Amino acid sequence: MEEGKDPTAGGRVGQPRVLPQRVLQLLVLFLVLCLTFSIVSIYMIRYFGINSVVTSMKPILVPCNHEPLGLDRWIEAPSNLMHGMSDEELFWRATLVPRVSKYPFERVPKIAFMFLTKGPLPLAPLWERFFKGHEGKYSIYIHSLPSYEADFPSGSVFYKRQIPSQVSEWGRMSMCDAERRLLANALLDFSNERFVLLSESCIPLFNFTTIYDYMTGSKYSFMGAFDDPGPFGRGRYNGNMLPEVSISDWRKGSQWFEVSRNLAEYVVQDTKFYPKFLDFCRPACYVDEHYFPTMLTIQAGGLLANRSLTWVDWSRGGAHPATFGASDVTDEFFMRRIYEGQRCLYNGQNSSVCYLFARKFSPNALQALFLLAPKFLGF
Repeated sequence: MEEGKDPTAGGRVGQPRVLPQRVLQLLVLFLVLCLTFSIVSIYMIRYFGINSVVTSMKPILVPCNHEPLGLDRWIEAPSNLMHGMSDEELFWRATLVPRVSKYPFERVPKIAFMFLTKGPLPLAPLWERFFKGHEGKYSIYIHSLPSYEADFPSGSVFYKRQIPSQVSEWGRMSMCDAERRLLANALLDFSNERFVLLSESCIPLFNFTTIYDYMTGSKYSFMGAFDDPGPFGRGRYNGNMLPEVSISDWRKGSQWFEVSRNLAEYVVQDTKFYPKFLDFCRPACYVDEHYFPTMLTIQAGGLLANRSLTWVDWSRGGAHPATFGASDVTDEFFMRRIYEGQRCLYNGQNSSVCYLFARKFSPNALQALFLLAPKFLGF
């Protein structure tokens, strides 16, 4: 035997090589998984069908030829008014204002008709006739009690026009919260230029074209903001509002207003005056009569016409204006009580058209209003 030689080397040449035990274990595991997957696949195809199994698998990769987002994506009005935003989130979103004043698209100014109601709109059929044929020039928003579920038919202009609402109480800040909520939702539509607050008992006094031209052509917003030295004006002022609000700034006005987009943004974005009115204007200080008139007088007093566009009758006395039923709605009612003797300024010029809306009308006045609308309301 030669030195350095392994005596067993010659005997290994003809023996087969054995796979390591670890590799065998992995191979067996792989075969078991394949068998399990095959059985599950057969079961799913047998009970659910091959189409449902295939279509349930969603592609992970996005195709390279998808179209980029255009401007329409950012300027289109929300198709569903019911959203999940809180008031804080809504107000922030509504006050995202473009810094470039010129719109890069053809914009038709719209009027936002904002209905602040407890529930139903009993005069809706009259409003339906008013809006008919003027699509694209208006939008509608309804703030009602959260528990109320509207049942307008799909063809109605009021169908799905409710916004997320909360309970509001007359004379409390919750009423102003509801009005700010309406304004904020309406501001989400870039085409809304004028914003008018209405109740379920309001009616239009002219046809749509007359009202549209009057509001969009005005240089001013229509909100009463007068200095009342009496107990129901300055008498409600609280010195704790200083320094943000002085008694010389204190104003009073009707709850039913009409404002431009610029002033609507002022109302929604306010955080300076809101806490003062929340804490120091409580009954017998009725905040819905003072908050907006005072705040806008300080912020943009030169843009207020200092009058409301909504006619009401306070001649009967009391805490609330008169309500009119079917027997009140006559030719003489419109000619003598509403239209006759109107005198005001419109864009600095004398005008006999001062009111565009009127309230309060009860549900039983609907039929009488329908009959007289062509003659007096123009529609």
